[in-house]
Amino acid sequence: MENNTSLQQQLLEAGVHFGHLKKKWNPKMLPFIFAEKKGIHIIDLNKTVEGLQETAAAMKQIARSGKKIMFVATKKQAKEIVTECAQKVNMPYVTDRWLGGMLTNFNTVRKSVKKMQSIEKMLNDGTFDNITKKERLQLSRDKDKMEKVLGGIANMGRIPAALFLVDIGHEHIALAEAKRLGVTTFGLVDTNCDPNKVDFSIPGNDDATKSIAIITQYLTAAIAEGLAERQVEKIEEETEEVTERGPKFDEGGEEGRERGGRGAGRGGNRGGNAGGGAGGPKRRTPSTQKRTSAR
Repeated sequence: MENNTSLQQQLLEAGVHFGHLKKKWNPKMLPFIFAEKKGIHIIDLNKTVEGLQETAAAMKQIARSGKKIMFVATKKQAKEIVTECAQKVNMPYVTDRWLGGMLTNFNTVRKSVKKMQSIEKMLNDGTFDNITKKERLQLSRDKDKMEKVLGGIANMGRIPAALFLVDIGHEHIALAEAKRLGVTTFGLVDTNCDPNKVDFSIPGNDDATKSIAIITQYLTAAIAEGLAERQVEKIEEETEEVTERGPKFDEGGEEGRERGGRGAGRGGNRGGNAGGGAGGPKRRTPSTQKRTSAR
């Protein structure tokens, strides 16, 4: 309970409770609204804490299973914060512009990423020295443009398991694509949005930098915990495998020795019999010389 109180206090200080103007509200946000003050809706922070903890638990579970969560925040206030948090936990992110079909047409987007990587490879190999100045300039411009949009998803080999959206109204295209593919969605939802559009909603201010920062950092910490637990599980599994294999190798060695001993015993017996035959009384063979002389 104390942790919830301190979290509520931090959210209050960050201004997470400030909603939009009353005239801009979405009626579906009514259960999350605490009051109205000077024409502005105030969000109930108890609901925010509940949503935040539920979302953090779900994200932790996804990270623990080894799947990816994509961070989407193309708003000016959220770009730097989300980029920093996503890089911290090695998750894909989109903070410049959401390309239409980034999920539904992922194979084509992947080709663009490969093209960007091939240009980078050319730059590092020194292949750029063999082409003209005009071509070099054109390729470097293309690379910069692609890196700006696709840099966050360069290491993403498949469609992510979940999406975290800052302002689901602003990121409606990403949300629609995720829904179409059945991807789990998490969202920071303000009073002007529909919370039913996402699987896990966090009611809160999606315009203030401090508000976005505190919520994103909280969720990033949960993902980091999930990744750490996964690492510990991997180490434990490896040690278990080693301990399981150990006795089997010993048993095999003992069996081999026993078989070797038996084989040696048999070989010895055979050798003894052969030796006995050699050392025993020899048969007399009649000599041909005696036979000839007798004749």
